[in-house]
Amino acid sequence: MRYYEVGQIVNTHGIKGEVKVAITTDFADERFKKGKILYIPRDGDKKPVALKIKNARSFKQFQLLIFEGMEDINLIEKYKGCKLMVSEQEQKPLAGEAYYHHQIVGLRVITNSGEMLGTIKEILTLGANDVWVVKRSGKKDLLLPAIKDVIKRVDIEAGTVNVELLDGLDDL
Repeated sequence: MRYYEVGQIVNTHGIKGEVKVAITTDFADERFKKGKILYIPRDGDKKPVALKIKNARSFKQFQLLIFEGMEDINLIEKYKGCKLMVSEQEQKPLAGEAYYHHQIVGLRVITNSGEMLGTIKEILTLGANDVWVVKRSGKKDLLLPAIKDVIKRVDIEAGTVNVELLDGLDDL
């Protein structure tokens, strides 16, 4: 089974097992509500640790969570810095031209003129729009803003993204 990141425990909050979570999902209200199961990956082939949310609340740009059976700072502290994941079954299809990050990472990037630029290696969430980082052979990484003027077509089945390089995007 596959798991996808929705947040990361950045710190404990108080002594009653509450944790502060940096959100890495666009669906925080859905992912971090009471009764939902989140997973913490473990090294090797071991099954991830499953934690059921007992309580959730927003705090600035974070989520504060308490997990069932972990209502003590001494029980939860070992998970500080760990990623929180959802299972593949929790991923619902997105409407229109929206994609999960894991669907985009690994796609080949091709210009409208047919030039192969490289492969998307990561997505940076920086504010107004995401930035797709393209790993290129023999060159520095290319940063592409995920806007309609640049990203022309995403074809998940073919494993490609067609782009139009605006002036100044690739000045190397």
